[in-house]
Amino acid sequence: MKIDRMDMPVLADEYVLGLLDRAEAIEIEAAMETDAELMAAVAASRDRFLPLDTTAEPVAIGDGLWTKIAGSLPPQVTSSKSAVTPPANQNSKSRWRAAAISAMAACVFLSVGLALSLMRTVEPLVIAVLVNEAGEVQAVVEDFGNENASVRLLADFTVPDDKMIQVWTLPSRDMGPVSLGLIENARSVSLTGPALPRPQNGQLYELTLENAGGSPTGRPTGPILAKGFAKMPR
Repeated sequence: MKIDRMDMPVLADEYVLGLLDRAEAIEIEAAMETDAELMAAVAASRDRFLPLDTTAEPVAIGDGLWTKIAGSLPPQVTSSKSAVTPPANQNSKSRWRAAAISAMAACVFLSVGLALSLMRTVEPLVIAVLVNEAGEVQAVVEDFGNENASVRLLADFTVPDDKMIQVWTLPSRDMGPVSLGLIENARSVSLTGPALPRPQNGQLYELTLENAGGSPTGRPTGPILAKGFAKMPR
C-alpha cells in the first residue's frame, strides 16, 4: 500500500476505527514497523478517539468466555524430552540479541516521540457518536470549532443518485439547526461550514438524507439517518 503523507491522518483514523478491510489493516500494521510517522499518526488518532472508549458502558463477561478461550489455545508441551537446555554460548547470543532488540525498540520509541511533537494535531472540542433508530452506531462527528468538523461514517449507507447526506448541528434552540455541509459518495469527510458558536457538551448532531445539492430550505427536510449528542473529550 502506497501511503500518501497528506492522507496519513485520515488513513490512521480509518485504521483505528476499524474501517479498513483485513488486508489493508495488515499492510498498515506492517508499515508501522518501519514508518515512525505513520505510527505516530495512529497513536494520535487513538488518543483522539479515546472518549469513545471512556463513554462506553462496561459489559460483564461471563466465565464461559474464558473457558472458550482456554479451550481454543494449543496444549502446553510439558514432556521432559522436549525441554532442551541451550549451550552456554547460545545463552550468550540470546542475551546479545535481547540487548540489540531493546536498543532498536528504544530508537523506535524516540522516533515516535519526536514525530508526535512535530505533527501534533488540533484536538476536537467535542465528539458526537451518531446512532440510528435501532441504537446502532452509524457515524462519529468531531467538531473542532472554527468552522471545521470531521465526519467518519461507520456504516454502509445506500444513497440514491439524486440524494446526498447532509450534516446538521443544533447550536441553540433560538438559532435552530444549521448545516455543516454535504457528504458525497457516502464517505468520510472533513467539512468547512459556517461560523458558529463554540460547540458545547450535549449539542445535537445528525445526518439526514436530502435532495442532491442539499436541503432547499436550509433546514432538515429528509429522513434522519442518525443522530447523537456531543461530549467533550476528557
